[in-house]
Amino acid sequence: MVKTKPVKYSVVDAFAESTFKGNPAAVCLLEEDRDDQWLQALASEFHLPVTCYLTRITDITDAASCRFRLRWFSLVNEVKLCGHAALAAAHTLFKSGLINSNIIDFLTSAGTLRAKKVTDPVKPADGNTMAELQPNFAIAKCPSSMGLIVTGIAPPGFEYDFYSRFFCPQFGVNEDHVCGSAHCASATYWCRKLGKTDFVAYQASPRVGILNIHLDEQNQKVLLRGKALIVMEGTFLV
Repeated sequence: MVKTKPVKYSVVDAFAESTFKGNPAAVCLLEEDRDDQWLQALASEFHLPVTCYLTRITDITDAASCRFRLRWFSLVNEVKLCGHAALAAAHTLFKSGLINSNIIDFLTSAGTLRAKKVTDPVKPADGNTMAELQPNFAIAKCPSSMGLIVTGIAPPGFEYDFYSRFFCPQFGVNEDHVCGSAHCASATYWCRKLGKTDFVAYQASPRVGILNIHLDEQNQKVLLRGKALIVMEGTFLV
């Protein structure tokens, strides 16, 4: 029997102001290659919305901009892009003491994502109307769709611009607690509606999540900012 190296992991609540809020993700630091079947099996074992895997690319002790390969797996398949788990991965690395940079580049199947450590606060808000929505998951599971975004403008006087919920049962999760990639689409929509490129968004799932968003129209990029908290750390032994 070939002995494998233990895998260190963290469970992180992303886009959260406090523990047990936002969207949870497992972050695993790999020191050796694992096959896709093992990666999917471990994601199923964690039974979280998304499990992500980090593999170091550069010498992180002296790299000006640290680089990691990043992959995401839901309960049932590999995911091409996941915003909340990317934030969870960045937060884990920034807190780990493994790097000495405030910038991390993630090489993913969707291209290179850059994470930057900032200190700007994200203010909490409230939104009850969207939270009362009761979706028909049989309809939301339509195979021709990647998922269903329900969004609306925030009432005047609130500290956020729009609120939303995102349903994606075809990926093994009826509702995504806080979805970064869905907000990339929402930012484009609300830019046309509101005539602005900076937003504070409130995802009104049962766990609640808050995102600061900037739409860079010139470079066709969406920048997401949010808080995260590590709620669990451990080692996987197989």
